[in-house]
Amino acid sequence: MFEFVMPPAVIMIVGALLVALARPMLRPLIALLTPLVTLYAIWQIPDGIQLSAMFLGYEVQVVEGSALRRLFATVFAIMAFGGVLFAFRQSKWWELSAAMIYAAGAIGVSFAGDLIVMFLFWELMALFSTVVVWCGGTEGAKRAGIRYAIIHLLGGIILKIGIEGLIVHTGSPEIRALALNNFDTWMIFIGVLINAAAPPISAWLADAYPESSPMGGVFLSAFTTKTAILSLILLFPGQPLLIWIGLWMIFYGIIFALLENDMRRILSYSIVNQVGFMVVAIGIGTELALNGAAAHAFTHIIYKALLFMSAGAVLYQTGIRKCSELGGLFRTMPLTTICGIIGALSISAFPLTSGFISKSMISSAAGGEQLMLVWYLLVAASAGVFLHAGIKFPWFVFFQKDSGLRPPEAPWNMRAAMVLFAVGCIALGVFPGLLYGLLPFAVEYVPYTADHVVTQLQLLLFAGLAFFVLLPLMKRTDTVSLDFDWIYRVGLPGVLRAIEKLLVRGRRALIAAAVPAGKQLKTWFTETPYMLFSSRSPMGQTAIWMAVLLAFVIVLAII
Repeated sequence: MFEFVMPPAVIMIVGALLVALARPMLRPLIALLTPLVTLYAIWQIPDGIQLSAMFLGYEVQVVEGSALRRLFATVFAIMAFGGVLFAFRQSKWWELSAAMIYAAGAIGVSFAGDLIVMFLFWELMALFSTVVVWCGGTEGAKRAGIRYAIIHLLGGIILKIGIEGLIVHTGSPEIRALALNNFDTWMIFIGVLINAAAPPISAWLADAYPESSPMGGVFLSAFTTKTAILSLILLFPGQPLLIWIGLWMIFYGIIFALLENDMRRILSYSIVNQVGFMVVAIGIGTELALNGAAAHAFTHIIYKALLFMSAGAVLYQTGIRKCSELGGLFRTMPLTTICGIIGALSISAFPLTSGFISKSMISSAAGGEQLMLVWYLLVAASAGVFLHAGIKFPWFVFFQKDSGLRPPEAPWNMRAAMVLFAVGCIALGVFPGLLYGLLPFAVEYVPYTADHVVTQLQLLLFAGLAFFVLLPLMKRTDTVSLDFDWIYRVGLPGVLRAIEKLLVRGRRALIAAAVPAGKQLKTWFTETPYMLFSSRSPMGQTAIWMAVLLAFVIVLAII
């Protein structure tokens, strides 16, 4: 009996198109039902290749199921539902449709059975995430979207070069573990790392995400970097270089988040920081570490979306994004404050929250492999996370000074989405088996041991003490932090403008020198022959020229 498997990504795309075409009254219903139907389809896909097709002469695997793939596709569908719930009353239909197709691209990458299908959905994500950035509707969003598109198109070209080279040299586009031993695999590696926001090509994230609408930032926080994590797990598990790249991302994200004044830029740099933990785990490469990377990606999508929701609610209600201009909002936005605190505790890996049950797996994997330097750095980084996201974000946005702002609570759909994800953060922290049962490898890890809990509480306690002791230094001013993107946003255009000025000056100098010389040549060619052969010239001179011409004619005749 023939069984047709509907790719879950196609369901999401069809739903997005229906949102665009339907009457306004039906759009919310379609937008909310589509992720749920997609989630149901995700869990109907068994392990192994389920759908193949012919493309450019190759048999491509459109849908391949596995525990890891279902895990990522599941959280992407949950994220799509939560994002739509948060946005459907405030966003325009084109933003909803673009965000849903963006989510469809992530789900398509999750089930892609080969590199060709993965690349097609990869580029679909790049295209529609750019549209989501542009839906911010400001001049800043337009410029940031163009820069975002350039970086991701560049990353896509690099990835495509690697994929094509691998197919030419091996004859197969199959997704499998690769070694960094040739040009092709290095290109794939770099292309994936660009989407993972690995420095130095990482500033696109903090540049673009804060320029999106209050609702668009929620979607952007979830998909691009996590599909890169899934790809790294499938393609480069156990690659030692990833450990050091991940550590760089961790501390890079902490430092820039501590320097930032824009609340959504703080959260954007925090994404880089948290993805760094996952990259380190993939580099370690053991079953516990890969489980930790997958689990942390799952929990990170939930709590980071919650943080972006709380920041988006504040931005939507106040129109202000700078921490130095906010404060005291807990008085009139108590629910948003509570949800923001839950998200902050989760990202800080506070016990009984989702971040604790996933991040501790990564540090335990590092300790289990006797990577003591890595373990110490991960522990130190956990304190840094509590400083910039666990305390700084909620403190400066909802507490600190009284800014005089008295905005009402966010609309009911925004509050419902925040409560849903806040409950998810607590539920996963209290019942870790809900997540551990979905992981790709059998889990024997126990997160709630006395050693883990006491160590983490001590770490968070002293990090919190350090924050308030150093509070005068933590207070933000209206400043701008310069990142690597300054090179191509300001530095390189400045150099090109300087070169252009030099060329213009050189051209003017050349023209200034050439014009008199040209006039002299013109005079010589026009006036001198006329004078020489003119009847007004001396007779002797004329006779000489006639003799020369006569001799020339005789020579021609003899030849």
